[in-house]
Amino acid sequence: MINAAVLGSPISHSLSPKLHAAAYKFLNIKGSYTSFDVPSGSLQDFLSNKDSEWTGFSLTMPLKEEALSCADIIDPLVQKIRSGNTLLNQDGKWSLFSTDVLGFKNAVSTNNVNAPSSVLIIGSGATARAAVAAFDSSNTTIYVLHRNSERENSIRQCAQSSSITFLPWEFTADIYNFDLVVNTTPKYAIDDFAQRLSRKPTGTYFDVIYDPWPTNFAYSWAHNGGNVIGGLDLLIAQGIEQIRIFTGAQLPTAELTSYLKSELKI
Repeated sequence: MINAAVLGSPISHSLSPKLHAAAYKFLNIKGSYTSFDVPSGSLQDFLSNKDSEWTGFSLTMPLKEEALSCADIIDPLVQKIRSGNTLLNQDGKWSLFSTDVLGFKNAVSTNNVNAPSSVLIIGSGATARAAVAAFDSSNTTIYVLHRNSERENSIRQCAQSSSITFLPWEFTADIYNFDLVVNTTPKYAIDDFAQRLSRKPTGTYFDVIYDPWPTNFAYSWAHNGGNVIGGLDLLIAQGIEQIRIFTGAQLPTAELTSYLKSELKI
């Protein structure tokens, strides 16, 4: 039986409990999944009060980086991107994983988007680092549009094959020409950019936000004729991988993805 929860703050908006409940039903798994509001700086105290009856926890903002200082065992991918979103209880020790990287890859592939040769990532935080690692390839050039130069070294460390170019925080007309544009910033952060879109983009826009949906930028991109992937696709893709970690079982990914999309329409 799975006994798990999503942790973060704020957390009341999270669809993770609904996602996991639907997935357990589809997979005929006995399980309980809830949510806890755990503010920044509180994760260690929270975990110290949780015994072996807990299978694991999903982590969202602002805990993905803090978790590295709380886990007993850290997966190499987490070490690379300095971010984790899944804690697994293994004989009383907490192992930290990231399903965001595979989530990005699977969300793109299930939407029939070809492997991009050029990617623009908006933002430079923990989710942006996962996106860089996800699309890192010798055949891909990655551009990062951001406003925090102190994060550039940590971004570079997430790419072993791609070249990385940093762009200043301003709207660029080149946005129409990238194969894939990934927004990892908080809601409303690029609303000003949305007002600047005025013609059809050639690539796909991928927004990690699912509430509210569509975001102003996603709406404008689609209104101008561009292809859009929403944050719900990422939530489902990374959530399925979390369930695989919690259960240790192989899952019918395609069928489960289709079912969850129908159950989680927002």
